[in-house]
Amino acid sequence: MRPRGSACALRRAAGRRALARQARTVSIYTPQSFAAHDETAIARLVRDHPFATLITPGNPEPFISHLPLELAADRGPRGTLLGHMARANPHWRHFGNGASVAVFHGPHAYVSPSWYVDPATAVPTWNYAVAHVHGVATPMSDETETRALLDRLISRYEAGRASPWRLQLEGRPLETLLGAIVGFRLDIERIDTKLKFSQNRSVEDRDRVIAALRGEAYPEATATAVWMESYARES
Repeated sequence: MRPRGSACALRRAAGRRALARQARTVSIYTPQSFAAHDETAIARLVRDHPFATLITPGNPEPFISHLPLELAADRGPRGTLLGHMARANPHWRHFGNGASVAVFHGPHAYVSPSWYVDPATAVPTWNYAVAHVHGVATPMSDETETRALLDRLISRYEAGRASPWRLQLEGRPLETLLGAIVGFRLDIERIDTKLKFSQNRSVEDRDRVIAALRGEAYPEATATAVWMESYARES
């Protein structure tokens, strides 16, 4: 019979190997209870929270830009992200260094242990939604494609205004504008999504967290509660 200590050592080694495998394939620590595979929920996160952090390998430091990205789900096997940045930004010149990752942050909120059925046995935490979208970014070679992207972005973010603004430049002014930016696409290779919505707690605790978040006095808490409710219904 193998000594008990040896069995414990084997379990620890197996755990380390499992974590190592996850580290090689996933860019964010994600316990199974928080892993998201629902494509509808993932697309909703990316579309509803389009202002992303784009990270591309550099030498020695990575290049990081903050910018809105559009999801074109029907382009490519896994979809494509479309965006633009200033031509003066050196970031785009390093797209060839390797795969980039776009980080989309969804709603998030502090969770107090006082909201649980048994607060004395719990600790504070933070609920949140995040998606890491991986792929190789490439500059757009056609200014027509860049102009079409600008028109779509403007139409989306001007929608609902009493007098929506639209891009009306033509001729040389338009050429100057397009020359000052670089449109790009990122063909999606993988998406790592984490929806940490108290799935590791009891249903009663989750319901109490949702109710408490709705009672908080800031929009992020309300948005987190809405996501928790909708995700619980869908999963």
